[in-house]
Amino acid sequence: MVQCLVIGDGASGACHARLAELLADMIPGACVIRVSQREPDRCWPSPFARAYDERGRLLILNRAQRLTAARWVIRASPELDWDEPHDLDLVSGTLRPAAVGYAAVDGGC
Repeated sequence: MVQCLVIGDGASGACHARLAELLADMIPGACVIRVSQREPDRCWPSPFARAYDERGRLLILNRAQRLTAARWVIRASPELDWDEPHDLDLVSGTLRPAAVGYAAVDGGC
């Protein structure tokens, strides 16, 4: 498990970069991991992650990968509002609300 001390933007940025590196090794070909507290077909909270490649195509993850990725990201940033999904860019280590990703015009990895 990845443990981060959130002391400020610099510390959390370094933590997200390390987390992105570990998740990129765990999920080859992934460029972005989208994490939320709600699995699409469930009514109750459950850590959930999806991975996308550089073209935005959904990658198939097994249950262990989905849960592990979601738990690591959520635990690394517990101060965020996890009612909404967040995207972790595995190239830059940037963690942002998923809605911001939709608003980006040129996007990409």
